[in-house]
Amino acid sequence: MTIPARASRAGPACHRRGESSHDGPNHYARVLAAGPPTQRCPNMLRPEVLVSRELALDTIYLRPTSRLAHTDYSLSYHTEYIREKTGLDPASQEAHRRFYDFWGMDFLWGTNDGLHVNWGARGRVTDMGHAVYASDGSDRRAPARCPFETVDEVWAFDAVAEYGLPDFDAQVQAYEQLVQNARRAWPDQLTAGGYYRTIVSGAIATFGWEMLLLGAANVSRMEPVFDSFYRYTRHHMEAWAKTSVEVVIQHDDFVWAEGAFMHPDIYRKVIIPRYAELWKPLRAAGKKVLFCSDGDYTEFAEEIVEAGADGLIFEPFVDFGWAAERFGSSHCLVGSFTDCRDMAFGTWDQVRASMDRTFEVARKCKGVIFAVGNHLPPNIPKAMMDRYIEYLTANWYR
Repeated sequence: MTIPARASRAGPACHRRGESSHDGPNHYARVLAAGPPTQRCPNMLRPEVLVSRELALDTIYLRPTSRLAHTDYSLSYHTEYIREKTGLDPASQEAHRRFYDFWGMDFLWGTNDGLHVNWGARGRVTDMGHAVYASDGSDRRAPARCPFETVDEVWAFDAVAEYGLPDFDAQVQAYEQLVQNARRAWPDQLTAGGYYRTIVSGAIATFGWEMLLLGAANVSRMEPVFDSFYRYTRHHMEAWAKTSVEVVIQHDDFVWAEGAFMHPDIYRKVIIPRYAELWKPLRAAGKKVLFCSDGDYTEFAEEIVEAGADGLIFEPFVDFGWAAERFGSSHCLVGSFTDCRDMAFGTWDQVRASMDRTFEVARKCKGVIFAVGNHLPPNIPKAMMDRYIEYLTANWYR
């Protein structure tokens, strides 16, 4: 079983571009497989820590809160730590439920790419493999051959024609069932809707890096291809808009750690304007939209906000202080100054200093969900995990 977890660039050694620590774009499927709890238990591990989906919602809506909201990513990889803290099998849903309460989790990151999630069963995709992230190396996978031999094949591609759109009413029903299951399974956490393989992430999954970059070298030929991924995603955004979910995550890994990997005009004239179109049905339905990308998207953050995002989810590559100064009074921010590399390889003094900087800046913002933006990989020492969560829950009050 896995919990909702966002793609990461930092694992036990630091992931390379294009690799991720999750096991697919439907991050709720296995979480909910065990079904809802038969009885809700209080936080038996740390009764002084009260988690709250209402606090997470208030934070995203920029309403006053007594403390910062909190989330973290990749916790399910800490199997022995979860066993130690809960006394339960870390593969069980009850272990995760108790651990989330222990960890003070108010918000659970999640996306779902719909009924046609298995693109490989419907058309061409490029398996780029997977580096080791899990402590036992079980997630390592060798890359496969790209099915696209020439760039002309890339330019001729249409995602809607290749993979087919699921029946709209069936997709709405499936999403609504997911929402209801999540609320029953995690009554004290806010669970989001969302879509993972948006325009750029969808193109990466289909073409792999080499063919994507070759295709993107010709903007006029590549724009219709990107538009096909936009149309595919739009179908799912319209479905999410018909559900009762309150918050939707738009995930698109559209930059690298160094920033843009395509010409900036592609972002400003092709990609971001289509984000604005994706979010129109969601905003019309009263949903809040959180944009999420790995890497450094600082140069495009203003335009993302102008396109209609209500909040930004980011790694430490985007400076938290800069984001707070620009957007802290008008948008929800999900992140911090804290870097998982310091937690894994640095000292507690480094980590504590980054947390103190975050507390100081976050208290000036209207809505902050504290998160280590580049995940908590399983090679972080247990003692560091303990210090981090104890210090966070002692100092997260406004």
